[in-house]
Amino acid sequence: MACYSVGNYEFDLEKFFTKNMFDAITDIRVDSPDVIVKEARARRKRKKITKDGKLTILAADHPGRMVNKNGNDPIAMADRLQYLGRVLRVVTHQDFDGIMATTDIIEDLLIVNYLVKKNGGRSFLDEKVMLGSMNRGGLAGTKFEMDDTFTCFSSESLRLLNMDGAKTMFRLDVTNPDSAKTMLSCANMISELNKYEMPSFMEPLFVSCEGYKVQKTLTEMVKIIGVASAMGDSSRNLWLKIPYGENFERIARATTLPLLMLGGESAGDPTGTIADFEAGMKAGKNVRGALVGRNILFPGKEDPLAAALAVNQVVHNGFSKDQAIDYIMKNRDQNMDVLSKFIK
Repeated sequence: MACYSVGNYEFDLEKFFTKNMFDAITDIRVDSPDVIVKEARARRKRKKITKDGKLTILAADHPGRMVNKNGNDPIAMADRLQYLGRVLRVVTHQDFDGIMATTDIIEDLLIVNYLVKKNGGRSFLDEKVMLGSMNRGGLAGTKFEMDDTFTCFSSESLRLLNMDGAKTMFRLDVTNPDSAKTMLSCANMISELNKYEMPSFMEPLFVSCEGYKVQKTLTEMVKIIGVASAMGDSSRNLWLKIPYGENFERIARATTLPLLMLGGESAGDPTGTIADFEAGMKAGKNVRGALVGRNILFPGKEDPLAAALAVNQVVHNGFSKDQAIDYIMKNRDQNMDVLSKFIK
């Protein structure tokens, strides 16, 4: 049995993503904002959204909903140098499938990709799955949190930036009529995206009326999955993103739609998430991967890339938890110069 330990190791972001690189992004935004669309249009997309029927996607849309807490720090993810640097740490590796993010993060990535190519490097965004996060108006902690309006990507901007698909979310509080507004908006957007045969990744969550805490019991999960599966004018391009939990095999049987497991908040190290994903991948043929966020971007002192690639091995190659833990400890700090070779 592998015993996870970080020992004296601590990931040093500044060795991977520097302040000079961070500042170069703003220079491009001021002097050459046209780079964003040009770089997006030049990006080579996959012929199909999956290569083997499975996906590992990094979620990077937290600050857009005023979710900045990590561990005991209420604004940890508000530090854009740290946040973007950790996103780049994962996305620049060819093995991890893709990214789901808000417009600002997606465009930051396109700018960095441009800077790498400008100085002789290869695009790290070619063949990546790039998903745009669409409704971010349900800001955390506000009275209008359940009225989750579409304040980010539109169907037009998704196509303009050559994106591969879109993410929407609705949370069901059965006492709050704003949930119905959000559900209708999400259903309409699924129908809109179907016009362009663009995949939709829907995150349906059953929440409590106090604090909007996600409810993950079998009864609530299968009910919300049933509702989400029937949204829009067709389900042919629809994937669902659901949290892993108890009775997951029974939960997965609530639909034939492909499912991605959600990782949840950071627990200080990635081993719990990996154990969940190992079990989840065995729960049903329609469980097709994972969409990870804080638990991989901020895995305690661990290297985010090592943690992300371990999840990738669980999803694509059937690694056990022990194999994944061993993989993490052997793959820290690889490719630390992938940006610095081209951006000074």
